[in-house]
Amino acid sequence: MIDGATSEIRDISAAKGLNWPTTLVMLLFHIGAIAALFTFSWGRFFTAIFLYWMTTGLGISLGYHRLHTHRSYKVPVVLEYFFAICGALTFEGGPIYWVATHRIHHQNSDHAGDPHSPRDGAWWSHVGWLLLGPTMHSNTRAMSKYAPDLAKKPFYVWLSNYHWVPSIVLTVLLFAIGGLPLVLWGVFLRVTFGLHATWLVNSATHMWGRRRFATRDDSRNNWWVALLTFGEGWHNNHHAHPTSARHGLAWYEFDPSWLTLRVLRRLGIAKGVQVAKVESALAQKTAA
Repeated sequence: MIDGATSEIRDISAAKGLNWPTTLVMLLFHIGAIAALFTFSWGRFFTAIFLYWMTTGLGISLGYHRLHTHRSYKVPVVLEYFFAICGALTFEGGPIYWVATHRIHHQNSDHAGDPHSPRDGAWWSHVGWLLLGPTMHSNTRAMSKYAPDLAKKPFYVWLSNYHWVPSIVLTVLLFAIGGLPLVLWGVFLRVTFGLHATWLVNSATHMWGRRRFATRDDSRNNWWVALLTFGEGWHNNHHAHPTSARHGLAWYEFDPSWLTLRVLRRLGIAKGVQVAKVESALAQKTAA
């Protein structure tokens, strides 16, 4: 399913032209994030924190990544769709694009065809791969080849084509409640921080940290990235056990998404939860 991605990603990576639409949007969000700092209030701050948990925590970590990409657990379809909407609110693209890109990353991690490997440069892995060359966010048909399970469902196709709609709705709502300052905190600052946090998983966790497992890539466990991303920083654990819904395998590896999922499982909402056998996993030979 994903083997044909290598040449396509190479073509994208080889393009050196600046993607002006993506670059201008990123510039606008960073300016808005800086402006937000001059309009601080505790209400706006906690609104941004709550929305960050809802979008990056539920949307990206539990949704796009552990559920939609790796199918580590099952939840009712309504909750599955809600997680996808939360993911779209991060400005990281629709579910088909995100899932396809991440599956390609796992197939070719730190080898030819990986869309964002630090072996091509730290800046490239962090954000350069998004700013140079054509964007694939709106090319749902092309990316569907790598996420056919999502492409079968009309909701995911629609959300992938119109992934910006939830953000517009949220922006209008926040403006009606708290005006421009609340929009700056709840959208611009929250999105900008969330983007860099997610990008750190692509860059930092393939450069800095400890390697428990001798995987075929450069993935590492990075505690401070894990704190920023609800447990996604335990990246070496994840690459060693990609279908495990639990990323922090040791008791000291804080994994908020796993804790949330445990609650959902206890309530009978999450089922079929796949978890790496911690004892046998930790007993494996640690890579140097």
